[in-house]
Amino acid sequence: MPRFCLDDTIAALSTPPGVGGIGIVRLSGPDALPVARRLFVPANRQVALTPHTLTYGHIVDPSSGERIDEVLLVWMAAPRTYTRQDVVEIDAHGGPTATRAILALCLAAGARPALPGEFTLRAFLNGRLDLAQAEAVLDVVGARTEGALRVAVQQIDGRLSQRVRTVRQTLLEALAYLEASIDFEDDVEPRDIAPALADASETLRELLRQADQGMVYREGVRTAIVGRPNVGKSSLLNALLRADRAIVTSIPGTTRDTLEETCNVQGIPLLLVDTAGIVATDDQIERLGIERSLRAVAQADLVLLVFDGSAPATAADQQVAAKCAGKRCIVVVNKGDLPIVDEMASLLPMSPHITVSALTGEGLPELEALLVDVILGGEVADQTPLASNPRHREAFRRALESVYEVQRALYDGLSADLQSIDLTEAVQALGEVTGETASDVLLETIFGQFCIGK
Repeated sequence: MPRFCLDDTIAALSTPPGVGGIGIVRLSGPDALPVARRLFVPANRQVALTPHTLTYGHIVDPSSGERIDEVLLVWMAAPRTYTRQDVVEIDAHGGPTATRAILALCLAAGARPALPGEFTLRAFLNGRLDLAQAEAVLDVVGARTEGALRVAVQQIDGRLSQRVRTVRQTLLEALAYLEASIDFEDDVEPRDIAPALADASETLRELLRQADQGMVYREGVRTAIVGRPNVGKSSLLNALLRADRAIVTSIPGTTRDTLEETCNVQGIPLLLVDTAGIVATDDQIERLGIERSLRAVAQADLVLLVFDGSAPATAADQQVAAKCAGKRCIVVVNKGDLPIVDEMASLLPMSPHITVSALTGEGLPELEALLVDVILGGEVADQTPLASNPRHREAFRRALESVYEVQRALYDGLSADLQSIDLTEAVQALGEVTGETASDVLLETIFGQFCIGK
């Protein structure tokens, strides 16, 4: 990505490639309107283009006079635009041929191809969004559940940024005092910065806790469904998905490989991994499936360990339970529609147990509530988490560790210049979240993740 030039005009297709209802070509920059005027002919030639108003007309190839497509064009005048530059959007029919032709004409008329994320980068550089808000734009686009969407939308609204700026300002004021006391020791009135550090550390701990919850909504939870053959693993997968995704028969060992599907549990994306039944076998294909099942257990964030409650626990059940020891686990006693013979209380007694019927749906709402409770560590949020980005979480962790170092230095009576080193690092880390101290390399990395046209 070039070093953030704002003086030229960029153009890109802002809708997904392929066939659709409409295709939008977007321009941003000082020549966005002149470029559009070279191509656009209003249906009513007496109508002048006015800002923030849709105008009906055609895109015409200026070299041949050929009509390319029937379109609606809107010119949005700076600074009331996404990028705070002049922006033009051309709403064409959604075929790939038409939109590619319009984009090519825009480039021939003086625009250059936009790079990934360059529209949002301009919004950041022009002060419309801070860095956390800009990253949330990408999270809105990629949100897989309504919970993930809520987290991203409130970040766009600036709630996270406001919280970060408040705690950063607290630390900046303490840093300013330390630096003044270093430079003008005899002229600076003594001040106790311990209360400010305590407030900052409490806020950072809360932001870290919320970031852990937010990551769940953003990235989901990999959940392996395991057990011996014919306990109802695939039936449970289908029940949670509300769809017949996995083949279910009465024949043990129907599932020979892992099957992955994503479901939405109260706003949390769960990547469910249905696995082959784990049992001793001489069948080579079954052994391969069991090896994959064990890998799925190792890679999982959470395990649903399924037993058949209508039959006594077997040695195979005990072996499967042993494979899951040490994992975060929920014991699911299935076939609750039949008389329960064994509640499996002796198997993984430290893990929560629940009885369900994957066949009738009995107990599924309670299982979903338990899933959320276990995933969020028993702290079901009464409000949407403020943070969900792993980069932000790491910045909060670094800032908190630096604040702890300052508190230790203060307690040990170390000099102000030593305290200021760690406090500067905390301020730097928080500035990386909102962009005040973000490097060019960091900006290139972040905006390079965006699609072209956003």
